[in-house]
Amino acid sequence: MARTQGSHSDITGPRIQKVALQLFARHGYAAVSMRQIAKEVGVQVGALYNYLPDKQSLLFSLMNKHMQDVLAAWEERKAILDPCRPDGLLEEFARFHIRFHMARPDAVFIAYMELRNLSPENFAKIEALRKSYEGELQSILDAGVAQRIFTLRDSKITTLAVIAMLNGVMTWYRSGGRLSLEEVEATYWDMVRKAVTG
Repeated sequence: MARTQGSHSDITGPRIQKVALQLFARHGYAAVSMRQIAKEVGVQVGALYNYLPDKQSLLFSLMNKHMQDVLAAWEERKAILDPCRPDGLLEEFARFHIRFHMARPDAVFIAYMELRNLSPENFAKIEALRKSYEGELQSILDAGVAQRIFTLRDSKITTLAVIAMLNGVMTWYRSGGRLSLEEVEATYWDMVRKAVTG
């Protein structure tokens, strides 16, 4: 019996994004074709274009969603914290960053490793979102310096260094190892605290 046009009505944009995320993380953006994505989703390649114009748009969509999600999640978390306590905000930021990103390894991998494959226009948009997130941390550090809680030579460089250090957890941590994720968070927070208090 021939398939009707509505047979794939349950194949949605989110399904395509999920499959693309997994394939890009496993093989790299450049090595994955739209034909491979369509095969994994279970549709003809032409059907993908009902949801997106091209592969570049798909990569941008994945990165944009990741950055929008992390910014929204941090705003939600920050809303219940004391804005007058930079030390408390910094500790929560460090723990939040590890926890949020550890739950999304494929999205994190793509967000950092596939930037080079974005078009200049899309790169600028993602870079602006990254700077917004970095700005959240830099504002905490600047507030801590103003209150004489933190001692920094340069808050921008410190921001980049702290985020790079926190991102390092994603490269080595495995569930079921010697340390729990909570213990790792505590250890990294201790390192971040020492880095900003001299």
